Amino acid sequence: MNVQELKQFLPETVINKITATGITELRPAQQKAIEAGLFTGKSLLICTPTASGKTFVAELTAAHTILNHHKALYIVPLVALATEKAKDFKHKWQGMFNIALSIGDFDAADSHLGDYDFILCTAEKLDSLLRHHSPWIQNVGCVIVDEIHLLNDVSRGPTLEILITLLKQIVPTAQIVGLSATIGNPDELAAWLNAELIRDDWRPVPLHKGVYHKGTITFQE
Repeated sequence: MNVQELKQFLPETVINKITATGITELRPAQQKAIEAGLFTGKSLLICTPTASGKTFVAELTAAHTILNHHKALYIVPLVALATEKAKDFKHKWQGMFNIALSIGDFDAADSHLGDYDFILCTAEKLDSLLRHHSPWIQNVGCVIVDEIHLLNDVSRGPTLEILITLLKQIVPTAQIVGLSATIGNPDELAAWLNAELIRDDWRPVPLHKGVYHKGTITFQE
């Protein structure tokens, strides 16, 4: 699918921002997500290899949500990842969306976030924001969960599960988009999220498996 075909869903100003980054064609998982209802508010679980374009699916979701006068919430597991994503998104969408990074004080409601369109935070920070009853949460239109397979992590999983459950209650109409390259039970997780499962094996660089022994790698045929 050519990026220009997105004009039926997004204004030309957004298309121009996308093409300015060198993107002209959508990758398989991205096209599948659109065909599955990305622009109609359908929740999605994207389970595809690393570098297959999952983050761009999240950006398209966020852009569509913001343009429909709602906030986009992006949850990441690590402060370093949140900082990296915020830097990338601010550079890419400068002048179009107000992007905020919230990873700090767990005892603050961060009411200033109400002035931002696209909010990135860690699960721990979001837990704090929910406990402080941040009013802007009510206007969240999409929830993007990066590395959603961490639901199975013994330390982070319970918090993330509770957060998603609470968000489904607080903003029941919000679109949920889960991203992961490694999910052991994608069908079950998609069912729990009430989401369409998007699976694809395409990757930008072929993956070769081999065994290294005494300085020699023997690749699997």
